[in-house]
Amino acid sequence: MSVKDAVVQRIQELCAQQDLTYNALAVTSGVTPSTVYSLMDARRRDVSIVTLKKLCDGFGITLGEFFSTPEFDALEQEIQ
Repeated sequence: MSVKDAVVQRIQELCAQQDLTYNALAVTSGVTPSTVYSLMDARRRDVSIVTLKKLCDGFGITLGEFFSTPEFDALEQEIQ
């Protein structure tokens, strides 16, 4: 699993737990819906930490809580 895939999976998981649509997440996070949908797009590779921080604020969690999952802990090093 790539870092991007893990981020998308985590956002999907948190939206499901909090019963949020991507539009509702955008509103509560102070970002545009197109920003959220773009982030979820598999063709987009880069993820902005500033955008992730805003989404975490919308979820009511810290960045540490966002990344504190077995999926992120199991990611392999990016540098080969």
